[in-house]
Amino acid sequence: MGHSTASFLLLSLLLLSGTSYLDTVTLGFCSADANVGCMDIERKALLKLREGLADPSDRLSSWVGVDCCKWRGIGCNKTTGRVDSLNLRNPYGDVSESDDGTLPALGGEINPSLIVLKDLVYLDLSMNNFGGLELPSFIGSLEKITYLNLSGASFGGVIPANLGNLSKLLHLDLSNNAVESDLRWLSSLSYLQFLNLGGANLTKAAPYWLPTVNMLPSLLELHLPGCGLSILPPTLPHINFTSLLVLDLSANGFNSTLSPWLFNLTELVNLDLSRNNLNGELPETLGSLTHLKNLDLSENSDIGGQLPRNLGMLCNLQSLKLSINKVTGEITEFIDSLSICTNSSLERLDLGFNRLTGNLPNSLGLLKKLRYLKLWSNSFQGSIPESIGNLTFLEEFYLARNKMGGVIPESFGQLSSLVAVDLSETTWEGVITEAHFLKLRSLKEVVIQQASQNISLVFNISSNWIPPFKLRYLILESCQLGPKFPAWLRNQTELVTVVLNNAKIADTIPDWFWQLDLLLDEINVAYNQLGGKLPNSLRFSYRGNADLSTNLFEGPLPLWSSNITTLYLRDNLFSGPIPSNIGDVMPSLLELDISRNGLSGSIPLSLGNLSLLTTMVLSNNYLSGEIPHFWNSIPNLYLLDMSNNSLSGTIPRSMDSLGSLLFLILSSNNLSGELPSLRNCTGMKSLDLGENKFFGNIPAWIGESMPSLLILRLSSNSFTGSIPSQLCGLSNLHILDLSQNNLSGHIPSCVGNLSGLKTSVFSDKDTSYLYQGKLKVVARRRVQDYGSTLYLVNSLDLSNNNLSGEMPRELTSLIKLWTLNLSMNHLTGVIPSRIGSMVGIESLDLSINQLSGSIPQSMVSLTFLSYLNLSYNKLSGKIPTGNQFNTLVPSVYEGNAGLCGFPLPDCQVNGGTPQGPSGGGEDTGFKMWGFIISMVIGFVMGFWGVCGSLVISKPWRKTYFHFTDKMIVACIRKYQGAQEI
Repeated sequence: MGHSTASFLLLSLLLLSGTSYLDTVTLGFCSADANVGCMDIERKALLKLREGLADPSDRLSSWVGVDCCKWRGIGCNKTTGRVDSLNLRNPYGDVSESDDGTLPALGGEINPSLIVLKDLVYLDLSMNNFGGLELPSFIGSLEKITYLNLSGASFGGVIPANLGNLSKLLHLDLSNNAVESDLRWLSSLSYLQFLNLGGANLTKAAPYWLPTVNMLPSLLELHLPGCGLSILPPTLPHINFTSLLVLDLSANGFNSTLSPWLFNLTELVNLDLSRNNLNGELPETLGSLTHLKNLDLSENSDIGGQLPRNLGMLCNLQSLKLSINKVTGEITEFIDSLSICTNSSLERLDLGFNRLTGNLPNSLGLLKKLRYLKLWSNSFQGSIPESIGNLTFLEEFYLARNKMGGVIPESFGQLSSLVAVDLSETTWEGVITEAHFLKLRSLKEVVIQQASQNISLVFNISSNWIPPFKLRYLILESCQLGPKFPAWLRNQTELVTVVLNNAKIADTIPDWFWQLDLLLDEINVAYNQLGGKLPNSLRFSYRGNADLSTNLFEGPLPLWSSNITTLYLRDNLFSGPIPSNIGDVMPSLLELDISRNGLSGSIPLSLGNLSLLTTMVLSNNYLSGEIPHFWNSIPNLYLLDMSNNSLSGTIPRSMDSLGSLLFLILSSNNLSGELPSLRNCTGMKSLDLGENKFFGNIPAWIGESMPSLLILRLSSNSFTGSIPSQLCGLSNLHILDLSQNNLSGHIPSCVGNLSGLKTSVFSDKDTSYLYQGKLKVVARRRVQDYGSTLYLVNSLDLSNNNLSGEMPRELTSLIKLWTLNLSMNHLTGVIPSRIGSMVGIESLDLSINQLSGSIPQSMVSLTFLSYLNLSYNKLSGKIPTGNQFNTLVPSVYEGNAGLCGFPLPDCQVNGGTPQGPSGGGEDTGFKMWGFIISMVIGFVMGFWGVCGSLVISKPWRKTYFHFTDKMIVACIRKYQGAQEI
């Protein structure tokens, strides 16, 4: 409600309540006349009231002495001396503590002695804490009361029906309490002007709430937000509350169209139907609201239809809110219709979060009284019209998340009242100069985050330019500000947020910036080429954030303000040890990422003092020594990444205390020993311990205690024993890598139960929060790093072990599997005939096993297959043809003597006899015998030509076997290289 509305209501209330009440309110509960004292019976009643109240801040300490009219919060009639007002409202509102640290809210019980105050017209107990106490029913006996405010006082239970006895009541506020009612008592309050039951449970009144409220002819304000009414009646035969100025029915879950009777409330100043499920088109009767000053239809998630075109009649409209709906239509004609008024009164236009299209027209500049223009999250195109410079009263301008682009006009610099502008997630181009900021003396907030990282917007501003404004928030992403650090920030001494991300700055941060002595909420200069050393002087306000990632900063790690909570320094050139006191200097840290630097030494014990830490990323450095045993003191840690270092020793058993841990990444270190129990890490999403020296059996508890596991990587260790069948119970697992170990036994047939490889558990990148860090996945015999796309990878790698037995037929049910690698094992038997049902396979490696039989014809169905290796097995028969099989090279089948057909030589027939021309039986037999005799003679001559010389000559024999040894070693290294790849 605006100030004018509030003033009007207060004036009406005072006039209707009589002269004595006017005096009481105006003087703020003044004491009685010197000749008229407080009545003894009323003084005793108030003392009984105080006895029942809990008063932790001693607010009622003034309640002593004979004259109760002088007590705090008590007002008396100057003529009679009787108490007529009681104001015990919590002066600190809904804050939990006062300035001196005490609890200001009253509590306890309300003594019925209040009914002695027969002349009470004003009662305010709001914003206290009565702990669910039922609303006192005796209040219904205070028949003279005109003002009753119990809002936010933590009352509960049923609203007493005898409140209907308060026939003189003008103002009733019971909002923000856990109360319920059927509203039947409401109809008798014929003088009621203000009613607020926000948050009350009125579900029992849903069918008839409107007819009941319609019986209140004097009503000026009606607030029923979040009351569970659910039914918005489509019709109302006769409107009785025609003087209504404010109507708030938000958050009730109405699932209907907009009811026409709403738009017959011609005196409305404020209409709020937000956060419902209203649908359908806006009615044409909007045009009849010629007195409407504020229309709020925001946050109705199912409002649909097109924008009305007859808003030109609403020339007195001051506020129009249609945000968070499903409104469609073209913006041009809509803005044109609003601009028809020769002297438009529109100050607020909020069309955000809809489905509107089109270009912003030049007629936008005719709405010259606009102060708030919010058009974000639509599908607008084109650029900002040149006429934008006419809106000299505009204070807030939000265009973020549209499809707009082009050049930002220089007339933007004429918006002399502009305080905040957000042009994010669009694609602007061209050049920004000083002219774009010429008259923006009030500017405090600038946000331009380009939709693409390809920079097309350039800031060409002189280094001598002094801006006319003092910014607080500056967020510029993927805009060219460099190559020099922007000198026009030199006088920006009020900055609290500085984001110059991906700005093509190749410079050092100048000393004058550090000397601004800013108290920052956030600094983000990531993805530039900033260099030099960082000072320790940077200060942060509560929950400060710093991101200086992907630059060229060097020297030791800086230690900044104790208030900093997020510190990202990854991918720089920092060197030396992690400061030993880092956990003491920055105890408020929640997120720490210092990966991809040149840090050395051991992990400091003071990191254990970061009791609030949730993310610790130390990967890709040169850290050494053992992992400290301080994990009991970091109970909220969910991401721990120490991969790609030189850490040694074992995994501390205290890590089992990290019940919140979701990501444990310790790969590529020198860690050893058997895996300790991590049974308490039941929410684990990713466990990566690859490239270490762990040994022993793979623990069964991984499959029993980590049901949410998505990624399990234990490759390149020394694990022995069989694959535990308990792993088959990991229904969300879609990356399993146990390669390059010493595992033996059969592949469990229950592998077909890995439903994460059978169905798409997660289908889009909105689930990327479930994945942290990068992961090495071997596919096509190459190591690939996956980060943001990890959710797409479905991989099973059991290669380079000692597994035996047959390939389980159940493998063929893993239809979402992307890469399957079973190479370098001792698998026998045939390739399952239904392998063609694994339609998602792109990479399949079964090489260096002992598989036999033919290649199943069903493999031709693997149309996504881009890599296949069946070499060095015992396969035989004709190679299938069709699809990808027509493009494969011979090396795919190398080492399978029994295979034939394209791309190998043609197959033979008749029991191994080559297929040749017919006829000449005797001739053919003669040639065959000649061939055999020649082969025997050649064998004898060749054998003794080589072996005889080796027997006779020792130097020849030594040379030969040395050559053979070199060849064998070379072959072994070749296979090891393939294994690593």
